[in-house]
Amino acid sequence: MDKYMRPENYINRELSWLDFNFRILNEARDKNHPLLERVKFLAITASNLDEFFMVRVASLKNAGSSKKRDAAGMTAKEQLAAISEKTHRLTDMQYSTYSRSLIPLLKKENINITTVKKLTDDEKKYIDEYYHREIYPILTPMAVDSSRPFPLIHNRALNICALVERKGKKGFVTVQVPGICPRVIQLPGEDTFILIEDVIKTYLPELFTSYEIINSSVYRVMRDADIPLDEDDIDDLMHEVQKSLKKRERSEVIRLETDDSIDKELLQMICKELNVKKSDIYLINGPIDLTFLNKIYSAGDDKYKYEPFTSQTEKRLVGCESIFDEIKKGDLFFHHPYSSFEPVVRFVEEAAADKETLAIKQTLYRVSGNSPIIRALEIAAQNGKAVTVLVELKARFDESNNIVWARKLEKAGCHVIYGVRGLKTHSKITEIIRREDTGIIKYVHLATGNYNDVTAHFYTDMGIMTCRREYGDDSGAFFNMISGFSEPKHWNKLIIAPIWLRERTEKLIEREISHAKAGRKAHIIAKMNSLVDPRIIALLYKASAAGVKIDLIVRGICCLRAQAKGLSENITVRSITGRYLEHARIYYFYNDGEEDIFCASADWMNRNLDKRIEIMFPIEDEGIKAEIMHVLDAQLSDTLRASVQIDGEYSKTDLRGKKKLDSQILLMKEAEDACREKKTKKIIKTFIPMEKPEDSV
Repeated sequence: MDKYMRPENYINRELSWLDFNFRILNEARDKNHPLLERVKFLAITASNLDEFFMVRVASLKNAGSSKKRDAAGMTAKEQLAAISEKTHRLTDMQYSTYSRSLIPLLKKENINITTVKKLTDDEKKYIDEYYHREIYPILTPMAVDSSRPFPLIHNRALNICALVERKGKKGFVTVQVPGICPRVIQLPGEDTFILIEDVIKTYLPELFTSYEIINSSVYRVMRDADIPLDEDDIDDLMHEVQKSLKKRERSEVIRLETDDSIDKELLQMICKELNVKKSDIYLINGPIDLTFLNKIYSAGDDKYKYEPFTSQTEKRLVGCESIFDEIKKGDLFFHHPYSSFEPVVRFVEEAAADKETLAIKQTLYRVSGNSPIIRALEIAAQNGKAVTVLVELKARFDESNNIVWARKLEKAGCHVIYGVRGLKTHSKITEIIRREDTGIIKYVHLATGNYNDVTAHFYTDMGIMTCRREYGDDSGAFFNMISGFSEPKHWNKLIIAPIWLRERTEKLIEREISHAKAGRKAHIIAKMNSLVDPRIIALLYKASAAGVKIDLIVRGICCLRAQAKGLSENITVRSITGRYLEHARIYYFYNDGEEDIFCASADWMNRNLDKRIEIMFPIEDEGIKAEIMHVLDAQLSDTLRASVQIDGEYSKTDLRGKKKLDSQILLMKEAEDACREKKTKKIIKTFIPMEKPEDSV
């Protein structure tokens, strides 16, 4: 294995992530997408980059001058330098796409993002009234001098600073753009938009009447969100999570964005006060924080968006009285968003109102802001069911929401677990226990994605519902394990991290290697969000050398070099970026014809295999196996949305001589066709001629 673990065989994970964001940016530049969808892709790149800096870049900065090297042989300092160079290129490309491509196209369709200076007199009058009525009353202008210290600049909040002069003496002033106000102001009766920061800049002289404004600039800081918890000495996890959230407010500034027209003296003042290094300064030629484009998307005409798609209800559930009756007939399979998420909500809602239900147990990692799952769990507890919910308080950027949900569920009478010490619980599982005529039956839902009814509309995920006894026994053992101290010695079907998932995954790959060495067909297909773990990657290289055919569908980070001579000639890597965010994890092993298919909550990353509670579950229903294989085949045949990696470099498929195929559009069409077929069959009736009635006696 050592020869496969050389640094040159690995791509740095941070640079690989930036490559993924470049691929998203290329979707914003793709003329085949509707105009407003391109706008949305650009907004996604901005949001992605924010999180990347707050977590990954912050983590590297915290490593400081450590000489420890990653799998690709880079120190933290070397990684930061490479990230800075690549991110500056990415930022330049973002704003080039915005100003040179999207803005002219939007203008051509009479959708204008403009400035106060370009408004007509009537429009200026409207903005003047709007500013003095809605914005001015809540602004707090702040000057900095000996009696007024530099204020706290909040993470990701927009601010406007100015270099001012009074009686020959220069000074620094700043005002925070109020987050409570809409950032995008739409002029009445037209598709013309103005950003709130441009309006406030226009009226700065009114805020600082005693000063002359020499130069002003919008700016924004990014702060370190990688605040570790020392769980060994924690008595109250919720209290410690709340403390860590407060620490984020004053953590180190790791990125400063400001207008590229900012006065040098003004920039120096900001950098000195916030302790910002030159490499962490991003001079922006355009509006700072392009996530505002989501508002333009929402306000835009549907004709500039994808054609609407309605998630389809699983055939067997159309018109059925009880979801539990259908599960007893055989496992149910869901592939969101092609399959509706409604049955997953119904699974919990029906149990909450069902007299036969005794208990509901569930893990929650990220849920929506107005979650029907949460409401159903509350009702269940109020109806006397024994409800146990693990709410993961350490879910990054969802900590505050999850604290609210945990308290709400506790108030309703649920037994709430805040997580497991030292580990994040990332598994997606629900167990419903019912007393039926035949005895106690456990119904289990297992999935690759979160119990989030909002993201289920644009994240692709898979799940099953089953009442197979082995799954029920394992589910019960799983919840006993996370709620107490018991660790079962035997599991029937579920493969749990961090206990056995790594070991089992490695054995499955080794088994394919054995088949290949024996001259038998050997094939692995693995679909995931990220491939990072060095041991798994080394094992895949070993499998490639043994003759195992390996097809990897990796949406984001991929540290493996595909198609590299003498290393990975039997490995293909593709990344699919399209209308939906590919989120499902599927692992296929040919196993000498006895094909094994697993779905999982876990990627092949160190954290998923060793530092999180995850579940990988086998698919045993032959019909469901065939459906999943069809999805994998479609994605491996995708020629429009797939980017193929060769030795670290990604490129779109050369379409010459190949059929155009967008796997997501194909699966949407198939879902609609299947539903249409079901409805047609339901409408068809058999016409039986009436017979002459018998004479009455």
